[in-house]
Amino acid sequence: MAQSLLSNLKYAKGSRKRTKRIGRGQGSGHGGTATRGHKGEGARSGTHDRPWFEGGQMPLARRVPKFGFHSPFRVEYQVVNLADLAKALESGKLKGPAVGPEALLASGLIRRKKQPVKILGTGELKGAVELTAHAFSGTATKKIEAAGGKASVITRTGA
Repeated sequence: MAQSLLSNLKYAKGSRKRTKRIGRGQGSGHGGTATRGHKGEGARSGTHDRPWFEGGQMPLARRVPKFGFHSPFRVEYQVVNLADLAKALESGKLKGPAVGPEALLASGLIRRKKQPVKILGTGELKGAVELTAHAFSGTATKKIEAAGGKASVITRTGA
């Protein structure tokens, strides 16, 4: 068997399909109308075959039912459970009594710097922690204060 060199490399048999060469005479199999059919807009040059056009069929945007309401002012929070906070404090990922969004970002509990943070009440805190976030659930606030900590809300600007 011949040694493989860059100079004699070839594609695997059957892996490459020949391109369809249109409008190159009758012998090519694609002569005459050159696969454009007879007459009509599509046979002419300069047609606009718009990607959303469905051949006169009722367009998808008009077939799909429209209902509901989407508020343009909805705030999407990054949520952190008290259980995750407790685990991060125990493992040493989070340090100190004061924990804010920057510390949560550094510890990997949240992913985005600019998206607001909400603390939820699933789980229990073992020690007193001063938490700072954009929002707290009612149970989270109660549990933080019961553990001797403090929940401080960051007011959002420009919203």
